[in-house]
Amino acid sequence: MNNKFTLAQRTLTALVFGTLLYSCQPQIDLTPAETGQARVAAQGNYVPGEVLIKFKSGTDDAKVLKALGKVNASKVEKILTKMMEKAGDSQGITHATTSLDVMAAISELQALPEVDYAEPNYIYTTDATSNDPYFTSGQLWGMSAANTFGTQAATAWAAGNTGASTVIIGIIDEGWMHTHADLSGNGWVNPFEIAGNKKDDDGNGYIDDVTGWDFAGNNASTYDGTSDDHGTHVAGTIGGKGGNALGVAGVCWNVKMIGLKFLGRNGGTTANAIKAIDYLTDLKNRHGLNIVASNNSWGGGGASSLLEAAIELANTANILFVAAAGNGGSDGIGDNNDAVANYPSNYPNANVIAVAAITSAGARSGFSNFGATQVDIGAPGSGIWSTIPGSGGSSGYASYNGTSMATPHVTGAVALYASTHPGLTAAQLKAAILSTANITALPWASGRRLNVSTY
Repeated sequence: MNNKFTLAQRTLTALVFGTLLYSCQPQIDLTPAETGQARVAAQGNYVPGEVLIKFKSGTDDAKVLKALGKVNASKVEKILTKMMEKAGDSQGITHATTSLDVMAAISELQALPEVDYAEPNYIYTTDATSNDPYFTSGQLWGMSAANTFGTQAATAWAAGNTGASTVIIGIIDEGWMHTHADLSGNGWVNPFEIAGNKKDDDGNGYIDDVTGWDFAGNNASTYDGTSDDHGTHVAGTIGGKGGNALGVAGVCWNVKMIGLKFLGRNGGTTANAIKAIDYLTDLKNRHGLNIVASNNSWGGGGASSLLEAAIELANTANILFVAAAGNGGSDGIGDNNDAVANYPSNYPNANVIAVAAITSAGARSGFSNFGATQVDIGAPGSGIWSTIPGSGGSSGYASYNGTSMATPHVTGAVALYASTHPGLTAAQLKAAILSTANITALPWASGRRLNVSTY
């Protein structure tokens, strides 16, 4: 399997077990614009048969009743806010129903000298849209509603679903930069551990594991600098903060992410991958935390019964295991997971979701593995902008390619769906993700392509 990538003319090769399933383009912007222009959508919808009227101050009751009679008003409500009272306005706003056409009633009312204003009772819907520069510029195509091959996350945001901080995701990867301007606040903090007291307060075998654990380094540091770019990129696609006029936006703006670092400069090991999975399973089993999935943008090695068993324990705890399908190239042999198994995405556990990568034109990315039986879904994986660490502790952004980039789109989708559908089992969550996906002719199970628009 060819899992090479370059960043600013740098090549890294992951060894031992894990390989980072991505490649990246030398397109890095460490100084994104910090301001953006929010979209304001004019709403023309209003409640049928309802009007709002502001009578002039001092209008007597007889004139009010006469005016209301002209529009066959009934069910009259007087709205008098605290601010109106403070301003000495005792007239307030009259909210009434009318049997006339709303615009006809307004025309009648506006012709009366005692009426200051008459308006429809407009319907306003939540309009959460990203004003983040990479989104507004169109570079964040995987989130846009304008690109039909993206996740349509912007449609879910506009409907008011931007996630919930009660939903927890585990990032089994490199570490990730918790202080990044687009990630700060979405990092999980262990409520059962006292920071810095050098004790294992929660009895899980890890001392001061406040933000997770570094299984590669066997310490509590879940971020170790700019080398943790892959993990930081993954975190940004899952849970980058949207609507803050900065950088990018993840699929799920509000989520808590646990750092489970098992990949270092030389890759990761089966043992540490198992420990990372077990860490999540233990948290959920012992403390009942709302951990719904882990993101696994890595692969390599042969079949491991032990790793498969760890994934199954996570399954029994109702934790999904979202896994990259692999970057096998385009030779049609090594990239077909039905013919040549890719792990961990090929494990048969029911909680595994194997993710392939697609381009902004809706085609399979040339590097992406596929498989009619072994790959479940496709998601944006080519030219994906997300968060990375910048130099000197600054917040950076870069465009990467890979099934590593496709996978967190699906993990973010799991978090987004779970935020509005609490209490689902892993099986129910997986079924929801797959059943709401678009059916295409792409070369994997039913050709599914991620679509979160209805979440």
